[in-house]
Amino acid sequence: MLRVLILSSILLLSCNPKAQDTPKSDALTVEFSLPKKLKEVSGITLSKDKNTIWAIEDQGNKNVIYGLDRQGNQIADVLVENTENHDWEDITKDAQGNIYIGDFGNNDNDRRNLSILKVDLKEASQKSATVTQATTFHYEGQTEFPPKKSNWLYDCEAFVEKDGYFYLFTKNRSKGFNGTFLVFRIPNKAGDFEAKLVGKLKLQGGYSDAAITSAAINSAKDKIVLLNHKNVQILTGFSADDFSKTKIQKVPLNHNSQKEAVVFLDDKTLLIADEKDGKEGGNVYKFSF
Repeated sequence: MLRVLILSSILLLSCNPKAQDTPKSDALTVEFSLPKKLKEVSGITLSKDKNTIWAIEDQGNKNVIYGLDRQGNQIADVLVENTENHDWEDITKDAQGNIYIGDFGNNDNDRRNLSILKVDLKEASQKSATVTQATTFHYEGQTEFPPKKSNWLYDCEAFVEKDGYFYLFTKNRSKGFNGTFLVFRIPNKAGDFEAKLVGKLKLQGGYSDAAITSAAINSAKDKIVLLNHKNVQILTGFSADDFSKTKIQKVPLNHNSQKEAVVFLDDKTLLIADEKDGKEGGNVYKFSF
C-alpha cells in the first residue's frame, strides 16, 4: 500500500505544472576576486571583443570606469571627464559596442536629474573618456517627488539597450514590498524624454529574491536577465513596446550576497559581480543556465 501511495504521489507531481516550477542550479562558481579598491561595483559590461570587463561603482564613488582583464587584473582607470557620478547604477552596450552608463539611482524616489550617458570608451589604453550623448528623462506616471512610500517604484539599477531604445527595470523600494516592478522605454537619442511605461510585472518572494539590481540582454535580443541577490529572472516573450505578456522564469543561484551586476558572457553563461561586505563577496562569478 505504501509503495502505491508513493508511486501515485510521483505521478501527480509529474503531471502538475507547479511541480515543474523553477530549475535549480549549483553552477555559480567564483571566476575571480575583484581588486580591493572596487568594493561597490554596481554594473559590469564587456568590451566588443569580450577581453575587457568594464565596471562602475555607484553613489559616493569616482566618475571612473574600471577595466579588468578576464583574470580579474585591473588594467584601466578611465576618468569620464565631463560628468559626475550622481548615482551610477548600471552599464551596458549596444550591438555596435557603444558604452552607456545609467546615472539613475534614485533610492528616495525624488531625483529630477536622471540620465543615461553614452561614453566614447573604446580601448583599455584610454586614460580618459567623455560623454558624447546625454539622454535625460522623467518617468511617466510619477507626479510626486517623492511619492507616498507605498508607491516607491521609481528607483532603478537595471537597463539594457535594444534596437535603438533603452529599457529600464525599476527597483521596488515601497513600504510593504511585494515584488512589483515597472518597465520603461526611452529612445536612444540625445535629449530630454518622458520614459514610457511598457509593463508592470511582479516577481515572487521577499526583497533578496525579487529586488532588481542589474539587467543584461543576450545577442539575439530575445532574452533579458534580471539580477537579484538570490536569483536571476529570465524574461522572454516581450515585444518592443509591450512587456505585459512577458514570461518570467526564476532560476535560484543557491547563494545570497549583495549581487549588483550582470552581463552575458555567451548566450548560456553569465558573469555576475557582488559588493564586498566584510569577508564576504567582492567576487565575479560565472553562472551557466
